[in-house]
Amino acid sequence: MTDHRHVAEAIRSRRTHKVYHPQPVPRETLEELLELARWAPNHHLTNPWRFRVLGQAALGRLKAAAPETAAKLDRAPTLVACSVLLTGDPLQDGEDICAGACAVYAVMLAAHERGLASYWRTPRVLREPAGRAALGISDTEQVLGLLHLGLADRERAAPPRAQLDDYAIFLD
Repeated sequence: MTDHRHVAEAIRSRRTHKVYHPQPVPRETLEELLELARWAPNHHLTNPWRFRVLGQAALGRLKAAAPETAAKLDRAPTLVACSVLLTGDPLQDGEDICAGACAVYAVMLAAHERGLASYWRTPRVLREPAGRAALGISDTEQVLGLLHLGLADRERAAPPRAQLDDYAIFLD
């Protein structure tokens, strides 16, 4: 049986980082992280998530699509665009978007376990035709965001969080 304290500690200690060391995440590590995404819960095992690891050419195309925000794309040495393949069925698509979000979080927790930092952004450029085209994101995909991954350049303190009573209701 898994010691739940390790999972709880990983969830509580993961932070959003916006400043990184320049070393990119090795491809082997990225493959390990993205392989873990397939274990996210998803209805009917649709595996709807799609991950695009941006190389230099793809990053250049994305920057050209939104030059006014290009500097934010240089924050982390490794970027991964995350999306979900849509079916056109509103119920299935809703379930698949939730599953995709779980897959992204699984990648973030696994990165944290390996000493990597992450930042889940939802930049406007990935919602616009030019940004989507720059990365080959079709109209049949819902963009979930852009993951920034790398080694953090500093530790971050935990921000204040809502108390359980603020968001949970126990019904009889």
